[in-house]
Amino acid sequence: MMLELDDVHTYYGESHALQGVTLQLAEGETVCLLGRNGAGKSTTLKSIIGLTPPRRGRVVFEGDEIQRRPAHRIARMGIGLVPEDRRIFPGLSVRENLDVAQRKRRGETPKWSIERIFDNYPMLAELANQDGATLSGGQQQMLAVARSLMTEPRLLLLDEPNEGLAPVIVKQIGALIDDLAATTTILFTDQSVHFALKHAKRAYILEKGRIVHEAGAAELREDTATQDRFLSVA
Repeated sequence: MMLELDDVHTYYGESHALQGVTLQLAEGETVCLLGRNGAGKSTTLKSIIGLTPPRRGRVVFEGDEIQRRPAHRIARMGIGLVPEDRRIFPGLSVRENLDVAQRKRRGETPKWSIERIFDNYPMLAELANQDGATLSGGQQQMLAVARSLMTEPRLLLLDEPNEGLAPVIVKQIGALIDDLAATTTILFTDQSVHFALKHAKRAYILEKGRIVHEAGAAELREDTATQDRFLSVA
Protein backbone atom coordinates (compact mmCIF):
# COMPACT_ATOMS: atom_id res chain seq x y z
CA MET A 1 0.00 0.00 0.00
CA MET A 2 1.18 3.51 -0.75
CA LEU A 3 -0.72 5.07 2.17
CA GLU A 4 -2.16 3.59 5.35
CA LEU A 5 -3.90 5.31 8.25
CA ASP A 6 -4.21 3.04 11.27
CA ASP A 7 -6.46 4.12 14.17
CA VAL A 8 -5.64 7.82 13.75
CA HIS A 9 -6.86 10.18 16.49
CA THR A 10 -6.46 13.91 15.92
CA TYR A 11 -7.48 16.75 18.21
CA TYR A 12 -8.02 20.50 18.02
CA GLY A 13 -7.26 21.42 21.60
CA GLU A 14 -9.61 19.18 23.55
CA SER A 15 -11.93 18.60 20.59
CA HIS A 16 -11.58 15.01 19.38
CA ALA A 17 -11.79 15.56 15.59
CA LEU A 18 -10.67 12.16 14.26
CA GLN A 19 -11.66 9.17 16.39
CA GLY A 20 -9.76 6.19 15.05
CA VAL A 21 -9.66 6.71 11.28
CA THR A 22 -8.32 3.72 9.34
CA LEU A 23 -8.00 3.70 5.56
CA GLN A 24 -5.70 2.56 2.76
CA LEU A 25 -4.69 3.67 -0.72
CA ALA A 26 -2.87 1.50 -3.20
CA GLU A 27 -0.50 3.09 -5.69
CA GLY A 28 -2.41 4.42 -8.70
CA GLU A 29 -5.79 4.65 -6.96
CA THR A 30 -8.09 7.65 -6.92
CA VAL A 31 -10.11 7.63 -3.69
CA CYS A 32 -12.58 10.15 -2.29
CA LEU A 33 -13.53 11.06 1.26
CA LEU A 34 -17.20 11.88 1.71
CA GLY A 35 -19.16 13.20 4.66
CA ARG A 36 -21.23 16.08 5.93
CA ASN A 37 -19.62 19.36 6.98
CA GLY A 38 -17.50 18.84 10.07
CA ALA A 39 -17.20 15.08 9.59
CA GLY A 40 -13.39 15.20 9.54
CA LYS A 41 -12.53 15.14 5.84
CA SER A 42 -10.15 18.11 5.80
CA THR A 43 -8.66 17.05 9.13
CA THR A 44 -7.84 13.65 7.66
CA LEU A 45 -5.83 15.27 4.86
CA LYS A 46 -4.12 17.64 7.29
CA SER A 47 -3.24 14.71 9.55
CA ILE A 48 -1.58 12.94 6.62
CA ILE A 49 0.52 15.94 5.59
CA GLY A 50 1.41 16.87 9.19
CA LEU A 51 -0.49 20.14 9.61
CA THR A 52 -2.58 18.61 12.43
CA PRO A 53 -0.39 15.75 13.69
CA PRO A 54 -2.29 12.81 15.20
CA ARG A 55 -1.96 12.24 18.93
CA ARG A 56 -2.44 8.51 18.44
CA GLY A 57 -2.33 6.06 15.58
CA ARG A 58 -0.07 5.63 12.58
CA VAL A 59 0.26 7.28 9.17
CA VAL A 60 2.38 5.10 6.90
CA PHE A 61 3.58 6.33 3.49
CA GLU A 62 5.40 3.85 1.27
CA GLY A 63 6.35 1.80 4.32
CA ASP A 64 7.58 4.70 6.49
CA GLU A 65 5.73 6.02 9.53
CA ILE A 66 5.38 9.77 9.05
CA GLN A 67 2.94 10.89 11.77
CA ARG A 68 5.70 12.49 13.87
CA ARG A 69 7.47 14.26 11.02
CA PRO A 70 7.05 17.97 10.25
CA ALA A 71 4.91 18.93 7.28
CA HIS A 72 7.78 20.17 5.10
CA ARG A 73 9.60 16.84 5.41
CA ILE A 74 6.44 14.91 4.59
CA ALA A 75 6.00 17.08 1.48
CA ARG A 76 9.57 16.31 0.41
CA MET A 77 8.82 12.60 0.65
CA GLY A 78 6.33 12.97 -2.21
CA ILE A 79 2.97 14.08 -0.79
CA GLY A 80 1.34 17.22 -2.18
CA LEU A 81 -1.61 19.08 -0.67
CA VAL A 82 -3.95 21.47 -2.47
CA PRO A 83 -5.75 23.19 0.44
CA GLU A 84 -9.39 24.22 0.33
CA ASP A 85 -8.51 27.94 0.40
CA ARG A 86 -5.87 27.51 -2.39
CA ARG A 87 -3.41 29.96 -0.78
CA ILE A 88 -2.12 31.53 -3.98
CA PHE A 89 0.81 33.85 -3.26
CA PRO A 90 -0.37 37.44 -3.81
CA GLY A 91 2.04 39.75 -5.57
CA LEU A 92 3.54 36.87 -7.54
CA SER A 93 2.63 36.07 -11.12
CA VAL A 94 1.31 32.69 -12.20
CA ARG A 95 4.79 31.78 -13.41
CA GLU A 96 6.37 32.89 -10.14
CA ASN A 97 3.80 30.91 -8.09
CA LEU A 98 4.91 27.83 -10.00
CA ASP A 99 8.61 28.62 -9.82
CA VAL A 100 8.75 29.00 -6.04
CA ALA A 101 7.24 25.52 -5.64
CA GLN A 102 9.51 23.76 -8.11
CA ARG A 103 11.49 20.95 -6.58
CA LYS A 104 14.98 21.21 -8.01
CA ARG A 105 17.47 18.39 -7.68
CA ARG A 106 20.97 18.60 -9.08
CA GLY A 107 21.47 16.32 -12.05
CA GLU A 108 17.80 15.26 -12.29
CA THR A 109 15.28 16.21 -14.95
CA PRO A 110 12.04 17.15 -13.21
CA LYS A 111 8.88 15.30 -14.12
CA TRP A 112 6.94 18.55 -13.91
CA SER A 113 8.39 21.80 -15.21
CA ILE A 114 6.77 25.17 -15.86
CA GLU A 115 6.95 24.44 -19.57
CA ARG A 116 5.12 21.13 -19.14
CA ILE A 117 2.48 22.79 -16.96
CA PHE A 118 1.91 25.41 -19.64
CA ASP A 119 1.80 22.78 -22.39
CA ASN A 120 -0.74 20.67 -20.49
CA TYR A 121 -2.82 23.57 -19.19
CA PRO A 122 -2.80 26.36 -21.81
CA MET A 123 -5.11 28.52 -19.70
CA LEU A 124 -2.27 29.01 -17.21
CA ALA A 125 0.17 29.79 -20.01
CA GLU A 126 -2.11 32.61 -21.17
CA LEU A 127 -2.08 33.99 -17.62
CA ALA A 128 1.65 33.45 -17.00
CA ASN A 129 2.46 37.06 -16.14
CA GLN A 130 -0.75 37.90 -14.27
CA ASP A 131 -0.76 38.35 -10.49
CA GLY A 132 -2.07 35.11 -9.01
CA ALA A 133 -4.27 36.99 -6.54
CA THR A 134 -6.25 38.57 -9.41
CA LEU A 135 -7.31 35.26 -10.97
CA SER A 136 -10.86 33.94 -10.81
CA GLY A 137 -11.67 31.15 -8.37
CA GLY A 138 -11.44 28.50 -11.06
CA GLN A 139 -8.15 29.85 -12.37
CA GLN A 140 -6.73 29.94 -8.85
CA GLN A 141 -7.79 26.33 -8.32
CA MET A 142 -6.02 25.23 -11.50
CA LEU A 143 -2.92 27.16 -10.41
CA ALA A 144 -3.04 25.62 -6.92
CA VAL A 145 -3.11 22.11 -8.41
CA ALA A 146 -0.34 22.96 -10.88
CA ARG A 147 1.79 24.48 -8.11
CA SER A 148 1.45 21.27 -6.11
CA LEU A 149 2.55 19.25 -9.15
CA MET A 150 5.78 21.26 -9.22
CA THR A 151 6.78 19.52 -5.97
CA GLU A 152 6.76 16.16 -7.82
CA PRO A 153 4.11 14.43 -5.65
CA ARG A 154 3.48 10.71 -5.90
CA LEU A 155 0.41 11.18 -3.70
CA LEU A 156 -1.79 14.22 -4.27
CA LEU A 157 -4.28 15.38 -1.62
CA LEU A 158 -7.07 17.64 -2.89
CA ASP A 159 -9.27 19.34 -0.30
CA GLU A 160 -12.66 20.39 -1.70
CA PRO A 161 -11.30 21.24 -5.18
CA ASN A 162 -14.72 22.49 -6.37
CA GLU A 163 -15.56 24.77 -3.46
CA GLY A 164 -17.37 27.86 -4.77
CA LEU A 165 -16.72 27.17 -8.45
CA ALA A 166 -19.10 27.51 -11.40
CA PRO A 167 -20.37 24.28 -13.01
CA VAL A 168 -18.25 24.75 -16.14
CA ILE A 169 -15.11 25.01 -13.99
CA VAL A 170 -16.15 21.98 -11.92
CA LYS A 171 -16.21 20.01 -15.17
CA GLN A 172 -12.67 21.17 -15.93
CA ILE A 173 -11.49 20.15 -12.45
CA GLY A 174 -13.00 16.71 -12.99
CA ALA A 175 -11.12 16.36 -16.26
CA LEU A 176 -7.94 17.46 -14.49
CA ILE A 177 -8.38 14.78 -11.80
CA ASP A 178 -8.99 12.12 -14.45
CA ASP A 179 -5.88 13.24 -16.33
CA LEU A 180 -3.65 13.19 -13.24
CA ALA A 181 -5.03 9.79 -12.14
CA ALA A 182 -3.09 8.18 -14.99
CA THR A 183 0.21 8.96 -13.27
CA THR A 184 -0.55 10.01 -9.67
CA THR A 185 -2.28 8.49 -6.65
CA ILE A 186 -5.04 10.85 -5.50
CA LEU A 187 -7.06 11.26 -2.32
CA PHE A 188 -9.65 14.02 -2.46
CA THR A 189 -12.62 15.37 -0.54
CA ASP A 190 -15.76 16.83 -2.03
CA GLN A 191 -19.24 17.87 -0.96
CA SER A 192 -20.75 16.67 -4.23
CA VAL A 193 -21.44 12.94 -4.08
CA HIS A 194 -22.13 12.87 -7.82
CA PHE A 195 -18.80 14.51 -8.67
CA ALA A 196 -16.79 12.41 -6.22
CA LEU A 197 -18.18 9.07 -7.34
CA LYS A 198 -17.74 10.01 -10.99
CA HIS A 199 -14.02 10.65 -10.63
CA ALA A 200 -12.99 8.22 -7.85
CA LYS A 201 -12.67 4.44 -7.91
CA ARG A 202 -13.39 3.96 -4.20
CA ALA A 203 -14.96 5.99 -1.43
CA TYR A 204 -14.80 6.27 2.34
CA ILE A 205 -17.58 7.98 4.29
CA LEU A 206 -16.73 9.85 7.47
CA GLU A 207 -19.19 10.72 10.22
CA LYS A 208 -18.18 12.48 13.42
CA GLY A 209 -14.52 11.67 12.90
CA ARG A 210 -14.97 7.98 12.12
CA ILE A 211 -15.04 5.90 8.95
CA VAL A 212 -18.56 4.50 8.81
CA HIS A 213 -18.64 3.04 5.29
CA GLU A 214 -16.28 1.96 2.52
CA ALA A 215 -17.29 0.92 -0.98
CA GLY A 216 -16.39 1.03 -4.64
CA ALA A 217 -17.63 4.16 -6.37
CA ALA A 218 -19.96 2.23 -8.69
CA GLU A 219 -21.46 0.35 -5.75
CA LEU A 220 -22.03 3.49 -3.70
CA ARG A 221 -23.66 5.27 -6.65
CA GLU A 222 -26.39 2.63 -6.57
CA ASP A 223 -26.63 2.52 -2.77
CA THR A 224 -29.02 5.40 -2.19
CA ALA A 225 -29.91 4.14 1.28
CA THR A 226 -26.32 4.61 2.48
CA GLN A 227 -26.14 7.99 0.78
CA ASP A 228 -29.33 9.10 2.49
CA ARG A 229 -28.16 7.80 5.85
CA PHE A 230 -24.72 9.37 5.96
CA LEU A 231 -24.63 12.13 3.32
CA SER A 232 -28.09 13.66 3.15
CA VAL A 233 -28.35 17.17 4.53
CA ALA A 234 -32.01 16.74 5.34
